[in-house]
Amino acid sequence: MLVQLSIRDIVLIEQLDITFGSGLSVLTGETGAGKSILLDSLSLTLGARGDGGLVRNGVEQGQVTAMFDLPSGHQAMKQLEENGISHEGYLLMKRVQSADGRSKAYINDQPVSVSFMRQVGQGLVELHGQHDERALLEAEMHRSLLDEFGGLSVDVDAVSRLWKEWQALRKESEQFRKRVEEARKEADYLASSVEELTKLAPEAGEELKLAEQRQQMMRSETIATDLDDAVTLLSGNHSPVPALTALAKQLSRKAADNPGLLEEAIAQLDTALDAIHLAQQELETALRNSEFDPKELESSEERLFALRAASRKYSVAVENLPELAVKLADDLDNLNSGEERLAKLTKETQEKHAAFSAKAKSLSASRKQIGEQLVGEVMRELPALKLDQAVFMVHHVINEETPNEGGIDQIDFWVQTNPGSKAGPMVKVASGGELSRFLLALKVALADKGSAPTLVFDEIDTGVGGAVADAIGRRLAKLSSKVQVLSVTHAPQVAARAINHFVIAKKKVDADIDGRLATGIRAINRDERREEIARMLAGASVTDEARAAAEQLINQSAA
Repeated sequence: MLVQLSIRDIVLIEQLDITFGSGLSVLTGETGAGKSILLDSLSLTLGARGDGGLVRNGVEQGQVTAMFDLPSGHQAMKQLEENGISHEGYLLMKRVQSADGRSKAYINDQPVSVSFMRQVGQGLVELHGQHDERALLEAEMHRSLLDEFGGLSVDVDAVSRLWKEWQALRKESEQFRKRVEEARKEADYLASSVEELTKLAPEAGEELKLAEQRQQMMRSETIATDLDDAVTLLSGNHSPVPALTALAKQLSRKAADNPGLLEEAIAQLDTALDAIHLAQQELETALRNSEFDPKELESSEERLFALRAASRKYSVAVENLPELAVKLADDLDNLNSGEERLAKLTKETQEKHAAFSAKAKSLSASRKQIGEQLVGEVMRELPALKLDQAVFMVHHVINEETPNEGGIDQIDFWVQTNPGSKAGPMVKVASGGELSRFLLALKVALADKGSAPTLVFDEIDTGVGGAVADAIGRRLAKLSSKVQVLSVTHAPQVAARAINHFVIAKKKVDADIDGRLATGIRAINRDERREEIARMLAGASVTDEARAAAEQLINQSAA
């Protein structure tokens, strides 16, 4: 429920802090005292559109903060958790409005968008008044309200699930049908393409691999001749090895006769011969490694050219040829076995449609029965609200041709205000005063089902008095046993039913020499309540008779 509302520098309000309790709270005061400002301020914290004109004259910005105490399972808490906003069982909605029109929104001191604040606010407070369409419970909400009244959530969820499954199968079937039809149109081309690509059998990364092999073989061909010449030079007829070997042997024979003279030269010759022998071995190895089959080069080039020709023919990159081959093979398979698969999908779709239709019809029957119960509940409330000649009805249209996720029903709340008059949607048929009373009867019937934890009624008793005003007060009190109710009222019969009574009034700002006025609000005690209700009964001049009547109203309401 709404625990506290703090307002700073909004229109005529400089500083205002109001603490609310559970049950029925009323706000009273002279016309023009600022009750509408209070509601506009609350609306700001619920995500209403901001306006620089709301900021008090002479200051740069105003702000409004509303604190709510909610159960842990409330939808608003789930919304906070889903958006990473921490909470400890409370909700602080803050709106800062600048005079230049800019506006900032905060939830639990974390900045949020105004649209998100509005989403959260819709589950916290319902504002109802004669000229507020939200009070009429928008037509698109009527089906949900009826479902909540009848406890049909399990059936509604089942219908929604079957609808989604049916739509998914229907979409899959339609897409597959289109593929089969497209494939059928190009059957000959498709078959030849699949045959060609199957024979070609392209592999992922094959083009790069073939290109590297081709380059390697071409490089090997270039160096092979040089290697062969080098090997021939070292091992052929012109090899220096025999001459160097003979020279080394000749010098070795002379070395014995000339000690210390030739040993170093002979050692260097041996080293040279070893080096030449090693070089010959390495060159022979390199020559063998560079050898390749010219047919292999030719084969690689032919394969590479074939892949690139297919790439040009099918207008895809070579690397995408394997993927294309799979797709065309699938298309051909769809063509060959398409009728069987399509028949299976069609059957599954029809079966799911039948399941959805059966469940939706069952839900529709339940909605009809629940609608009759809701009509009975609302009709019981109307006589006391001076609507004894009016008829409330749940307008139920079944259209199996245009189903949706919610089933096959269109639900609207209709009324007939007088015998013989034309029935129609509440918002179009009922007058302002009638609308507010129909709404109140409907809210009492729905009680806490589908309702926000705080209901605010803005002068829904306007234009009525006596027994009707008392009936409105009784029903507001009845509602307040389920949810928190705040009512802006001019009816003493309603004010007498309140648990908490607040008076709104303008007062002169002491420090202001120009006589500027500011709106204030305060909770009043029992004696002050008697005086305020007496004022509401008598007007500007409060008499003892009015005080006695006020006392009697308070006592009757407490009984």
